[in-house]
Amino acid sequence: MRLTLFDERWLPKSALCLRDYTPNKFLHDLIAGITVGLVALPLAMAFAIASGLTPQAGIYCAVVTGFIISALGGSATQIGGPTGAFVVVIAGIVAAHGVDGLFMCTVMAGLILVVMGLTGMGTAVKYIPRPIVIGFTNGIAILIASTQIKDFFGLQLEKVPGIFWLRVEALAKNFRSFSLEATLLAAGTVAIILLCRAFSNRVPGAIVALILGTAAVWIFKLPVETIGSRFHGIPSGMPHLHIPAFRTDLIHGLLGPALTVAMLGAIESLMSAVVSDRMSGDLSKSARHNSNVELVAQGIANVVSPMFGGLPATGAIARTATNIRAGAKTPVAGIIHALTLLSILLFASKLVSFVPMAVLAGILMVVSYNMGEWREIPSLLKLTKTDVSVWLVTFALTVFADLTVAVQAGMILASFLFISRVAATTTVSQVTDDYVEDGRVHILQDKDIPYYATIFRIHGPFLFGSTDKIDLVTENLHKLPPVVILRLRNMTALDATGLFALEEAARTLKASGRELILCGAREQPLKLFQQTEFAELVGSENICENVQDALGRAEEVFERLQPAGKAALK
Repeated sequence: MRLTLFDERWLPKSALCLRDYTPNKFLHDLIAGITVGLVALPLAMAFAIASGLTPQAGIYCAVVTGFIISALGGSATQIGGPTGAFVVVIAGIVAAHGVDGLFMCTVMAGLILVVMGLTGMGTAVKYIPRPIVIGFTNGIAILIASTQIKDFFGLQLEKVPGIFWLRVEALAKNFRSFSLEATLLAAGTVAIILLCRAFSNRVPGAIVALILGTAAVWIFKLPVETIGSRFHGIPSGMPHLHIPAFRTDLIHGLLGPALTVAMLGAIESLMSAVVSDRMSGDLSKSARHNSNVELVAQGIANVVSPMFGGLPATGAIARTATNIRAGAKTPVAGIIHALTLLSILLFASKLVSFVPMAVLAGILMVVSYNMGEWREIPSLLKLTKTDVSVWLVTFALTVFADLTVAVQAGMILASFLFISRVAATTTVSQVTDDYVEDGRVHILQDKDIPYYATIFRIHGPFLFGSTDKIDLVTENLHKLPPVVILRLRNMTALDATGLFALEEAARTLKASGRELILCGAREQPLKLFQQTEFAELVGSENICENVQDALGRAEEVFERLQPAGKAALK
């Protein structure tokens, strides 16, 4: 008997995808799984080392959580494992509460994620404005990069301070002790990754750099630190099950960090799932990720990970992108990625001992740059002073204070920002003859909508927390006519998150050969369009004063598109 729609909402994607699984899909998943498994190896070790733990802790985490997240998650192609977002938090927890405190915190965060998923709060992450998310990622990227300077340049520094400004001071004082060999290895690693990316996105630059760097150290006997010299190698064999000690005296002190880990895990995993949906190219409702199922799987993975000596885990955007580019079709690819890492543990752990620390530092430098979303900053600076100030405060608190404080302050700022934006949308005006006459060009009742155009409308403030509703425009992309009109007459306010959502919709429509026209935007949204690159993206001629002008513009667009033929639409 077929399950009802209600029951299917709680099924993992692996169960849904296996209904029509074929040998051809398995071949694609096999190649993708092995590829992303090899890519995950240096990243997992690097994240663990940067967090103040042993490299095998990262591999154990990638094996256990990678398997669980793919098997039980709500995304078809997402890869789970340790990520850079957790590095700073984990290092702080280990410094304050030890490894037992980290394991307790991970379990607590996992339980929070499970509750969030089961109570339908998988969509709650959307209530965090984009300037705050960018502030987090900018700050975390700076912090990760600062922790890698020692190994990147081979500095003779016994311990890197945990506080940012003390870390910078210590690195500056000891910079004369740099190693030329380590610096050349790390710089070469960065260069190889960038060259591989320029050549093809399918070439795993991190693996190429890892193999060449390790070979160079072994062949030329370079005097640089390796995983073997610092950690005495990687233990061979299966991860051992060990229930961590549960200390009630640590619960109070770990509540804040556990909430931070849970929020960061939810944010990154759901952002990664959205990226996965877009890269896969299927934006239909049935193919998109299930946020609540994904959070439940993330939570279970984080509860189990410490039992095998692993770190907190979440969806990994870079590995997910690699997985899709390598041809992954279903969650089976993620399961194979975990089994690939397990095979390395069982049969090739001795080889991992030769990996130079400078190579891992070079890889993490590239990761920190990529996760920083630096390209967003010029656009963000063109937004309102409120958005810019929120970004600056979040960024500064992340770098100079504490990520837990930054998360809490970010949520408070988000609340005040929401209240102020909604309050600003309230207006009082007198209805006059001129008011009625001016409104005639905006009404739809007396307008004929041609077959080559369709109209969507946004009603109310389009702010963070409501931006996912724009998915209605693109979820049935293949059914849309050549011209899509977005009526903004009743959109009372727009923020950075809403603008970003409109930009994504515009890019999706443009990539499919369709044209987006906007009409009737009020003063505040229109000003935001004009002071950012949005007008350039959609074309200033496609931002019309009213729906009457928009229909006229649609006719011009359709006449221009006709010679190219309908084959351009896809």
